[in-house]
Amino acid sequence: MELTGRCVLLAALVMSVPHHACSGCVNRVCNPRMGNLAVGRPIQTISQCGSTSPEQFCMYRPDSCVLDCEICDASVSQHAHSPSSMTDSPFKQPLTWWQSAPGTAIETLQLDLEVEFYFTHLIIIFMSPRPAAMAIDRSRDFGQTWSLLMLFSHNCSEVSSLEDGQRCTAKYSSAEPCTNGEVPHSCPCPIADANAATPRYAISDLILKGGCLCHGHADQCVPTGGKHNSKTFGKHVVHGKCSCRHHTAGDHCERCHRLYNDRPWRAADGLTGEANQCVECKCNGHAESCHFDESVWLRSGQQHGGVCDCLHNTTGQHCQHCQSGFYRDPKKPSTAPDSCTPCMCNHVGSSYCKPDNGECVCKPGVAGRHCEQCMLGYWGLDEYGCKPCQCAGDCDPYTGDCMIRSESDDNSTAENHLFRTEELFSALSHPDKCICKQLALGNSKVFCNAKYAYAVKVRVLGAHDKGSHAEVDVKILKVLWDNTRLRLSRGSRTLYPESWMSRGCTCPVLFPGGLEYLVVGHEDVRKGRPVVNMKSIVKPWRASLSRKVHQLLKTKCS
Repeated sequence: MELTGRCVLLAALVMSVPHHACSGCVNRVCNPRMGNLAVGRPIQTISQCGSTSPEQFCMYRPDSCVLDCEICDASVSQHAHSPSSMTDSPFKQPLTWWQSAPGTAIETLQLDLEVEFYFTHLIIIFMSPRPAAMAIDRSRDFGQTWSLLMLFSHNCSEVSSLEDGQRCTAKYSSAEPCTNGEVPHSCPCPIADANAATPRYAISDLILKGGCLCHGHADQCVPTGGKHNSKTFGKHVVHGKCSCRHHTAGDHCERCHRLYNDRPWRAADGLTGEANQCVECKCNGHAESCHFDESVWLRSGQQHGGVCDCLHNTTGQHCQHCQSGFYRDPKKPSTAPDSCTPCMCNHVGSSYCKPDNGECVCKPGVAGRHCEQCMLGYWGLDEYGCKPCQCAGDCDPYTGDCMIRSESDDNSTAENHLFRTEELFSALSHPDKCICKQLALGNSKVFCNAKYAYAVKVRVLGAHDKGSHAEVDVKILKVLWDNTRLRLSRGSRTLYPESWMSRGCTCPVLFPGGLEYLVVGHEDVRKGRPVVNMKSIVKPWRASLSRKVHQLLKTKCS
């Protein structure tokens, strides 16, 4: 039966932190020292001689077939032959080695390296005859899956399961020497003593030569922070976490530091000595990190590819602009964290503010320093701006209702006709500030020229100041004339007197108290409601007035 041995290597990845450059790495390639990666790391085996009880074994002397016999006892340190004996000093005297239990046909050695390392060669020196075949596997996912790294066999022609890139060699699998051989076979020496037992496997030295993998960007490494630390490892341990230089980061310096991504990451060049340092992004003091953008890199002719991850309300590849809604304060340095100041513009009425001085740019029909009100002749401030008035003159900036001025206000300036809601007054509650004039019915020309759409007899129930307009609740007692689409009828209704905006008045015109009025007006087609114009015929109801209106209704206006 052929004997098979296996050495298993395990690799994993962990995060690292950036370090400042040291003198040994300035502007040149640098690497940590090499060493035996197995030193200080536990090796797992299937068996160990003498683990259950003391047992005798014999070994051939170097270059001879003479047997030397002794006892293996795991409970006695000098006779234990534990796995750690494979990685202690090769110059230690007396010589130490690990030894498997007698009769073991297949043995496995597993070494956990915690992180990925760069290694150059593996040396295994046997105290026993070398096995006929030995496979070296590796895993990059903590032992979930394995791949063959190398196969040693005395007859590789019989191996048919190798995949592309996998190799088999018979160089180290000859039967001799029977001891101190590098990798193994049954010894051809005759056994003189039938009672003498030779160990299946015994290894004095396991050397996995390599170093911390840093891509030329570090000259020293530290413990990974895992289950092993520097106290356990000792001074000869090769640690696996790079102390990165050249503005690189990661366990293996495999990426650029977060603010140094203006060029693609590259490994240092061991042939030319070029460090290929990562280059800092130009962020004007407004970013703690940046990212590399391939399209920006190509557009710049492969000179700059870093895009800053901007803070402080800035934007742009280099954080050179203020975000929308902010402007650069000329009194502060451009690199100051608060150099981008919030605009004081009305967010509804403004499109944006100028980034150099904060001046508000208003939407169509909007005016004011902060774009907070409609321009003269516009109304209804919303996200689209203000709409033009559908009137011969001005209109209410909140409702769009046309505004009529009294004769006493003919000399007023246009600016006096626009009022904010808090500046409006009701003649009902402020008779000292607003005087609502009721015009008497003169002759038929007044009625005909006005082209009123309805005439009704009402009893006033209540009048309300809504700030931007007035509403009058009435009970229609009689419909004298109705040329609207409202289909006026007897019952409760709300009338809407047009605002008397020349003095900031929302004039109810009709006063409550049970008085009955003859009201004539027109229809607001857009809003679908009856409107009382300030020049409408509004009088307390009298029988003589009723007869005059009936007469007018019968008159043909020409």
